Amino acid sequence: MIDLRSDTVTRPSPAMLEAMMQAKVGDDVFGEDPTINELEDKMAAMFNMEAAIFCPSGTMTNQIAIKCHTQPGDEVICDKLSHIYLYEGGGIAFNSGCSVKLLSGKYGRINAEMVDESVNNRFDTHKAYSSLVSLENTANRGGGSCYDFNEFHFIKKVCIEKNLKLHLDGARVFNAIVARNEKPSDYAKVFDSISVCLSKGLGAPVGSVLIGKKDFIAKARRVRKIFGGGMRQAGYLAAACIYALDHNIERLAEDHAHAKLLSDAVASKDFVGEVLPVETNIVIFEVKGRFTSKELAAKLKEHNVLTIAISPTQLRMVTHLDVSKEMIERTIKVIELL
Repeated sequence: MIDLRSDTVTRPSPAMLEAMMQAKVGDDVFGEDPTINELEDKMAAMFNMEAAIFCPSGTMTNQIAIKCHTQPGDEVICDKLSHIYLYEGGGIAFNSGCSVKLLSGKYGRINAEMVDESVNNRFDTHKAYSSLVSLENTANRGGGSCYDFNEFHFIKKVCIEKNLKLHLDGARVFNAIVARNEKPSDYAKVFDSISVCLSKGLGAPVGSVLIGKKDFIAKARRVRKIFGGGMRQAGYLAAACIYALDHNIERLAEDHAHAKLLSDAVASKDFVGEVLPVETNIVIFEVKGRFTSKELAAKLKEHNVLTIAISPTQLRMVTHLDVSKEMIERTIKVIELL
């Protein structure tokens, strides 16, 4: 079975499992797990920020960040396709008591002018207090699209002028870093907090890290406890994340190349409409004519290719380290026969 539903389906390699088995562990709630501490220090240093905290999921790191940056009744500004809005269970309202202002960006990306125009009048008591801007890089529903880094600086300028905090949902930020030849440390110059998933393209089984200043992470540690995210001997998981950081970043370029091959294969089919531009490891395309998106996903499954219909008219394929070039070639042959 060729599983292209998501890059979350990856499984630890034998070498990663060996690293997990050799991990030194302790009670992380007491701050005594040496492998957790190593991972947090490693991530903070990599992104040139002061501190970091390990959590079970990217949803938790995003939701902790929102909670730490806002007060109940505040407003979060983000693109209408943002993961924090669409796929985190209404957590912005449930966990933080905040409303959301949705912007219609391009491929999941918003710009500084849009942010500037969306900030509510501070003296109008009828309006929610705009306090946080959240960006997603890469943008999942935008087809894995990447921000131009200059736009981050433009948005940051607006945030400083309007007294807004700036958070990055960097679930697939390493895909953007590889695709755009960026440095992780550059992100510290722009964002107040960064959420990074290690359980997607990098292949760790579990785990995301939230990065920021020391006082912010101290607050995040308390919120993590309240959310039920305090773990004990979690170093076994952290060891997998460290292995992923040491071995699986540069190879993301292979996933990007594979995604482009899939994109080219579907583009000429009569049942395919718009194909979103492919920059990283996500292929999203419009299904029309003789298939619905669910019907096409079912047809591909008959040929042992798993995909996901993300809307009534769109289908998504995601490449990752458990999908080889041979699997991509087999998938392309299936597509050609449809």
